[in-house]
Amino acid sequence: MSKKNKTPEMTPPVDEASAVAVKQPKKKKKKGSGLMGRIIRRFFLLLFTVIVLVVVALCMVLNLIFNGPSPAARDVLTMSLLEPSGTKWMPGLFMSDELVEEIRSKQGAELSSDVSDGSSVIIKKNNTVSGGNDEFADYPDGIYIERISGKTYTAHVMIIEDPTRVYMATSTEKYSTSIPGTRITDEIETEGAIAAINAGAFYDDGTANAIVGSVPAGLVIVDGEVKSNAYHGLVPEEGFAGFNSEGKLIVAKSMTPEQAKEYDIQYGCEFGPVLIMDGQINQEAYNTNSGWNPRTAIGQRSDGTVIFLCVDGRQAGSVGGTYADVIDIMIEYGAVNACNMDGGSSSVMLYRDTYGLYGEAGLVQMINNYSLLQSQPRKMPNFWMVRPASEE
Repeated sequence: MSKKNKTPEMTPPVDEASAVAVKQPKKKKKKGSGLMGRIIRRFFLLLFTVIVLVVVALCMVLNLIFNGPSPAARDVLTMSLLEPSGTKWMPGLFMSDELVEEIRSKQGAELSSDVSDGSSVIIKKNNTVSGGNDEFADYPDGIYIERISGKTYTAHVMIIEDPTRVYMATSTEKYSTSIPGTRITDEIETEGAIAAINAGAFYDDGTANAIVGSVPAGLVIVDGEVKSNAYHGLVPEEGFAGFNSEGKLIVAKSMTPEQAKEYDIQYGCEFGPVLIMDGQINQEAYNTNSGWNPRTAIGQRSDGTVIFLCVDGRQAGSVGGTYADVIDIMIEYGAVNACNMDGGSSSVMLYRDTYGLYGEAGLVQMINNYSLLQSQPRKMPNFWMVRPASEE
């Protein structure tokens, strides 16, 4: 009997990975990582909570002022927020559009004439730095600066002896939205001017877009020619200031290119309101609730001396000034004609300290303190500047 070959049972192949349990070492948690994470999360939660509480508290305060028992406080706050381009929207959150417009419409430029006639200014033939005027005896370049304080502001007043040295500088030969404006600190070096302040209105949508400050709003006259005459709707206040060939400052509620030629305007721009015309105070502007803000204005005394004015604002030590404050300062310094220029974050005053009276000789000094929210002056399309005496 033959033996049958017994086939051994086939065992399935063993999967070594499953058969042998490999013990993976446990990852050690870094000491303190969990604690640090909790601390960071709690810090940001606390920060977020504080921000929310501050915003809520601010909204409550604003609501109390806008809808509280004091119309005067409401109007001042409303105008303080309506004038800057970046905060125009805020009053509308707490009041109806009709009420906001009613407060805004209280502003006007009601004067007996539309244009100053120039008769209140008599410019002496020797009204230059060599004219021997005792007022400028200690200031060989014909310029001096004074700092004054009010209840809500600090202001800087620049007195310029010779009006024929004042002119308008521009950021470019031909304005275009594709050509950015320039900073006044750069432009004064380009021009080689001895002093400068900002001038008229310009395109500003409240953003950091490169187009902001590239083109002026309203009429701009340079060397007797129309440099620009567009975007009139962007000029927030009606007004015009310009110098004729005699050096007389002509202020007007409005100005057309044809009128500018008739009045022999050599340098000028739009902004407003007119503050003083032929010695008459603009009572409408004086009594309006214009708000506390940084301000720039230009004026002229009866002897032709020019007044540049910058009021600091939006700072702990200087909230800002109203139109009434600016008018008071101009009257104090003898202005017979004066016009408000662009203000807010545009307000800048510079002086090239030729003789080292205010700092290191030869350097351009920043005379005023502009908004704390800015690291440098804004880009703008035009500027009031003063030529050095040597150029005459």
